[in-house]
Amino acid sequence: MYTREYITYTLAEVINFINLCSFAVDMFWLFLLKCLYFFLPAYLANMAPVLFKRVPFLGQPIHEGKLGAHKTWRGLIIGTLVGTGVFAIQKYAYLKGFTAWALIDYSGFSLLLGTFLGFGALAGDAFKSYYKRKAGIEPGKPWIPWDQIDFVIGGLILGMFFYVPPASVALILLVVSPLLHVLVNYLGYLLRINKQKI
Repeated sequence: MYTREYITYTLAEVINFINLCSFAVDMFWLFLLKCLYFFLPAYLANMAPVLFKRVPFLGQPIHEGKLGAHKTWRGLIIGTLVGTGVFAIQKYAYLKGFTAWALIDYSGFSLLLGTFLGFGALAGDAFKSYYKRKAGIEPGKPWIPWDQIDFVIGGLILGMFFYVPPASVALILLVVSPLLHVLVNYLGYLLRINKQKI
């Protein structure tokens, strides 16, 4: 028969274990948030060509034959500027004391990290489009999983010229970003911004 002291000790151990698990879960979600926040310049740069498609200039295709008609100079330039601008806002916020979501010390990096994250995301998408054309897949048709991870790979590779993230960060981005990409595209489809659901 268990004594009162044993039961009390066991309950305390269970509570400690639950608290430890809760702390670990909270730390994971915070780490996930930091990863996504770090990659925000690439995310928004990747969305920029769709959001600014009605801007009436630089709408010429970069190379219609190899990349398709929807890869334009407008999207490349505006997307890169968006990536730079988002990083500038993040750096300003960091210097003003908003450090809770920061994965890096923004004060130690120039705006070029944001530029390369943004341009890298667009370059990764363009690189994928080139091979998509070579594979005989029509523009706008899904090519899973490359449609979902092309910009992540491109952003990470070019961003490494200024910051090499830990493997855990890269893994989180490669796993979570496709899920977010599908969700955002589906919302865009419901809002009639995108023609495809994924």
